[in-house]
Amino acid sequence: MKRDRGTARVRRHQRLRSRVEGTSERPRLSVFRSNKYLYAQVIDDQDGKTVVAASTLQKTISGELGGKCSNLAAAKLLGKTIAERAKEKGVSKVCFDRGGYKYHGRIKALADAAREAGLEF
Repeated sequence: MKRDRGTARVRRHQRLRSRVEGTSERPRLSVFRSNKYLYAQVIDDQDGKTVVAASTLQKTISGELGGKCSNLAAAKLLGKTIAERAKEKGVSKVCFDRGGYKYHGRIKALADAAREAGLEF
């Protein structure tokens, strides 16, 4: 039986989600990485609601990046943006959901930028 990378990532994410759950006091910061863009959401799993969302697809963020929406600079800007938006909504503590991706590169840069901007993991 042949498995591709996408299926393997989904399985890793399911394993991770069995341990990580967002609450109203400590929502989940979920990250999705595609080849072109990065997406981040702060999710309250108890209510089933997205508190804050940001992506490099949004014009406010992609305008600052000059078209390069999937590199380390984009990840840092997205981490800073999601942290600022979460702070505006009154969220200071989150649990990090890396989405089945390895914690390095763009995922790590996003997490570090969010920490520097004031989110606690």
